[in-house]
Amino acid sequence: MRLDYSGPTPELIGFLLLPRFSMMAFFSAVEPLRIANRISGRPLFDWRLISEDGSPVTASNGMTLLADQAIDSIHHLPSLALCSGFDPERYLSRALKRWLHRLAAAGCVLGGIDTGCFLLAEAGLLSGERVTLHWESLPSFRERFPGIATSNELFELGARRFSCAGGTAAMDMALDVIARRHGQRLAVDVSEQLVHERMRTRHDQQRMTLARRLETHNARLVEAVDLMERHLETPLALPDIARRSGVSLRQLQRIFADELGRSPRDWYLGLRLQRAHYLLTETDLDVLVIGLACGFTSSASFARAFRQRYGCSPRQVR
Repeated sequence: MRLDYSGPTPELIGFLLLPRFSMMAFFSAVEPLRIANRISGRPLFDWRLISEDGSPVTASNGMTLLADQAIDSIHHLPSLALCSGFDPERYLSRALKRWLHRLAAAGCVLGGIDTGCFLLAEAGLLSGERVTLHWESLPSFRERFPGIATSNELFELGARRFSCAGGTAAMDMALDVIARRHGQRLAVDVSEQLVHERMRTRHDQQRMTLARRLETHNARLVEAVDLMERHLETPLALPDIARRSGVSLRQLQRIFADELGRSPRDWYLGLRLQRAHYLLTETDLDVLVIGLACGFTSSASFARAFRQRYGCSPRQVR
């Protein structure tokens, strides 16, 4: 879904489906285009479902979609969205990498939906670009590709690349494209058909606010947890968190006990171990690297804390 388009109508968009792709994100991207065609009474958009060999592709929810074409039968597209989900890089074959480079050289605007940017980054096609991914995948992407700029936006539309966080963020990106091409009125009408209460801009947050997630109105607690979430690789000392949250250490401990039923130390450790568990299951990063990325100073301390929390070692999970 390119930023600008001046070609023939209907505008053709390719969707490359990788095994275990997110069905939710894919349908969220396509359905607004279909509804725009219906409301306008003419074909504004067209799309092609593509797989590497033309075979059906099974999504992460177990449902299978038929592909329209294989990659070797396509030599030009205005834009191509890579739709992936869990463990995306394992599906980047040499043939697929060569095909993506040929499309890019021919002027195709490439984009990633959900975790699709992992493949584009691994293929060396995100140099100088800024991308976004699902909030859960952003930390591992930043660890794997530290030289690529990232954001927490719902979606990014650029001259050469685009990306979105997956889920319903793909719907907001499609609505933005419809508004750019064919006017705000049509985009609003499509949004209402989707029972999408508000067309979110790319700057809207991916996640609900911390206050809502924690079910609290205590600003001190929200500030403390926010500091913890932003400092997982190099953990802050609890007295420092208390000071920066505007309370004493004793007050911080009481707030956590009253609001969350846990100590601040235990909550902080849980956040770091939760991140480690995700990196172990969804990336191929070395176990020691993951431990260091989650604030553990040695493999022994990481393994000990992980086993106490999950009942098994990090290597057993890997």
